[in-house]
Amino acid sequence: MLEPRTRWEIQEPSEEKAKWLSQELDIPLLIANLLVVRGIETIEKAEAFLNIDTDQFHDPFLMDGMTESVERIHRAVESNEKILIFGDYDADGVSSTTVMYYALKELGAQFDYYIPNRFTEGYGPNEPALRKAKDDGYSLVVTVDTGISAVHEANIAKEIGLDFIITDHHEAPPVLPDAYSIINPKKPGCTYPFSGLAGVGIAFKVAHALHGKAPLHLLDYACIGTIADLVPLVDENRVIAKLGIEALSKTDKIGLQELLKVAGLYEKELTAEDVGFAIGPRVNAAGRLGSAMPVVDLFTSTDRDESAMLSQEIDSVNKERQGIVNEITKEAIAMVEESFPPDENEVLVLAKEGWNPGVIGIVASRLVEKFYRPTIVLCLDPEKETAKGSARSIKGFDMFENLSGSRDILPHFGGHPMAAGMTLSMHDVDELRSRLIRQAKECLKPEDYLPVTTIDLTARLNEISLETVELLSTLSPFGVGNPSPRVMVEEVPIREMKKIGSQSNHLKLQVGNGELSVLDCIGFQKGSLLEEMTPYSLVSIVGQIQLNEWNGYRKPQLLLEDLSVNHFQLFDYRGLKDAAKRLIGLPHSKTCFIAFEEETVTHKDFVALSDQVIGEDELLTLPEDYFKEKNLVFLDVPPSLTRFSEWLETIGEPSRIYAVFHQSTEHFFTTLPTREHFKWFYGFLAKRKTFNVKRDGAELAKWKGWSKETIDFMSKVFFELDFVTIDDGVIFINKEPSKRELESSETYQKKFEQADIENQLVYSSYHSLKSWFTEQTRPKASL
Repeated sequence: MLEPRTRWEIQEPSEEKAKWLSQELDIPLLIANLLVVRGIETIEKAEAFLNIDTDQFHDPFLMDGMTESVERIHRAVESNEKILIFGDYDADGVSSTTVMYYALKELGAQFDYYIPNRFTEGYGPNEPALRKAKDDGYSLVVTVDTGISAVHEANIAKEIGLDFIITDHHEAPPVLPDAYSIINPKKPGCTYPFSGLAGVGIAFKVAHALHGKAPLHLLDYACIGTIADLVPLVDENRVIAKLGIEALSKTDKIGLQELLKVAGLYEKELTAEDVGFAIGPRVNAAGRLGSAMPVVDLFTSTDRDESAMLSQEIDSVNKERQGIVNEITKEAIAMVEESFPPDENEVLVLAKEGWNPGVIGIVASRLVEKFYRPTIVLCLDPEKETAKGSARSIKGFDMFENLSGSRDILPHFGGHPMAAGMTLSMHDVDELRSRLIRQAKECLKPEDYLPVTTIDLTARLNEISLETVELLSTLSPFGVGNPSPRVMVEEVPIREMKKIGSQSNHLKLQVGNGELSVLDCIGFQKGSLLEEMTPYSLVSIVGQIQLNEWNGYRKPQLLLEDLSVNHFQLFDYRGLKDAAKRLIGLPHSKTCFIAFEEETVTHKDFVALSDQVIGEDELLTLPEDYFKEKNLVFLDVPPSLTRFSEWLETIGEPSRIYAVFHQSTEHFFTTLPTREHFKWFYGFLAKRKTFNVKRDGAELAKWKGWSKETIDFMSKVFFELDFVTIDDGVIFINKEPSKRELESSETYQKKFEQADIENQLVYSSYHSLKSWFTEQTRPKASL
């Protein structure tokens, strides 16, 4: 067997609803099934999802605070007041700043933008920046993607006579800032139809309200923040993402064109993955390591040379960011393994001086991927005695809600159920860890610590075709809230499997049993699974169906996410020179190393396993359920096939069997004397009366074309049957011996039984051995 690495949650759509949707909309049942799985069960919702249109934008004035905010901005424009856009340093923040920049510019406003430095000012509006804005003649500050927690800063703005408009999308705290107005669909009492907009989505709605129409020419900016901020790609976000990706693919904005060039995406048809994994990280990098202002400069530039230079700088910073992230991640993983083992820590809270606070959010995400625990990574500042960090969570653990229970030690924090940022005293880090672990124990069950893979569809191999790929693409763009559909194909044979990549760390599988039903699968970072499957296994595979284009040839391909083998597997290590090396890597807690002969344990190939080996005597004393779901490794052959078979029957089918069956003496391929051999040899001895087998046995064997072992074996059998006596290698015929059958000799019995064991276990084909083990471990029907 091979257990999946994640919990598979298979969606089961209503067949009746799917068939109805399929008929009413004249769409394939496959697509109808997916729509129903995602809660889209009405004609209206399905049409809106499949046929994206700008008419799907809601009236921006339905958002609480929009009317007074727009009136105040228009009044500022008419009276030539100076307006300051106060943004944030991530991709959503700089996109929001850019959208508001163009919204105000097209109104003819006097304005500028400002993004705080992560390292010197921290997150969100701050008092020194607001006071400076007032000193510089600004009378109105409009925040984008920030400000919902700025209670103190709003009071300062009011005190100094600075009107303060907040546009944000983060979770609202219990006490809201006393601002001029607040636009946030998550604000208590706001009845806007969709609360999932990103910060740039809110800015887009403000621009919509300011100009009386949706600013479609800004969708290329809006899609960057929307996708990069991991908001659900449904409702208005889906419209922004879908139309924005199309706009970005053919953008006329010089800054975006140059950014696409350094990302290798210029003049290409883009996807949400391109934006999320190529554009987003580059945009984020500047604010993570320094100032994000150059990104807004790039987005608003109309100069080709300046844009090219800024794009190169941003790309260079991103490469630097990657190196820093890799180094901190290594340190954090070592810290977890040495000091905070996941099996003892339901929540990981790590802190260290010197970690770059700009990238620890990425590090937290990587730790969640590796250990699947809610994780907080903090940078310690001994001078200020503070700890500043980022949190990432798992399904079932609302990070914002659980952190809210520690507001007494968290003077600054905010975020979402799955992510948050915070600042606290470095002396409260241990207390925060203890509290979160206690909360996790109360709300999470053991199975919650295993990642979940949601499977949208089960399919047969012959259902996966180019047409399937094209049909699934109609549901794009994919992302949070609308993930790329995961498909499961159950129990298919493996045609080919191998490791690929420069470090052999990726897995390539080809499954199927005919030219018309074959599917290629690529599993990145899954090369180690090769050792956990046999070529004869039936595998169940889960992944995303993609289009693979190479050399003008197009075919579907599965991006492998997980797999399982639901039957007992036999790993044939018989005769392998590196068998011992392979065995050492097996997990000790799930593996039973079994040896029937004492000399096997001390053999040079297995001595490294000696302290883990179970001998035959101990084997029979262990309870039957001890071997349940274990890997059984048989280092040598058992002395009795009958007893071995009976024992296998009692323990039932194991997870895996590793057949090594090492032996110091081979019985099957040594000469097995027939009765004619014995008859001739006895007649020879009877004529000679005595025979020195020690001295002349080899000569006799050579003369007969036998082996010396055959002569010694028959001599020992005659001795046990009392046909002869042997004294110092000299055989004497006994007078009038009792008549006894050859089978009465223990040596004779053992020789032929060992030959039979070898024939069955050592020299049989793989399929014969697999069938034999299956038969022995299969529950026997009661009579």
